[in-house]
Amino acid sequence: MTDILIGLTAIITTIILYQVAKKIYYLKPSPFTLPIFLSTVIIVLCLLISDIPYHTYMMGAQWIDLFLGPIVVSLAIPLYRQLGLIKKFALPIIVGIFAGSLMGVITGTVGSLLLGFDRWLIQSVAAKSVTAPIAISITETAGGNISLVAVFVMVAGISGAMFGPSILRLCRITHPVAKGLSIGTASHAIGTAKALELGELEGAVSALSMIISAVMVSFLVPVILSLI
Repeated sequence: MTDILIGLTAIITTIILYQVAKKIYYLKPSPFTLPIFLSTVIIVLCLLISDIPYHTYMMGAQWIDLFLGPIVVSLAIPLYRQLGLIKKFALPIIVGIFAGSLMGVITGTVGSLLLGFDRWLIQSVAAKSVTAPIAISITETAGGNISLVAVFVMVAGISGAMFGPSILRLCRITHPVAKGLSIGTASHAIGTAKALELGELEGAVSALSMIISAVMVSFLVPVILSLI
């Protein structure tokens, strides 16, 4: 009975906090009031203050986590609707995804190498820009720490959603295909959710970029790690 109450409390609290964060973002739009960022920070602080272990919280929150799979699959809908435009820009999209995937791996591995990090840490940061299940699989094969890469993936996703649109405006990138491509390649599913707010075409290209970049990174990581 206690487990059921903990589970219900975790689910209800998470949903309420996210809805509150959405209202705050609507009133005060800012990278730091983005619902995914703000609600995550609040939940972490609540767990720390109340001294509730993460696994206890996940007894209920895991049911929310189960919906991530169907949500990712549903991204095929805007992808299908924008299929004609995606075919039109097929070559720039593929080249852009490859360039973004390559830079994502290089910035993590070479940056860590220049900072003098241990080999296992370099192996853990290499796949930071792809969606969590694939990043964990790549990291496990490479010999890195899967718990650590999960954190890196979360940071890449949330930071991309927070600052990606601002960086695009700063760089004067206005084409919807370019915007979706850059966000999806760098910030996977969380970034794609933000790209959908910008427009359906941005969201469709971002979803496509997330999928293709995951495949490309799975090949690039072993090659680049073997060279450093």
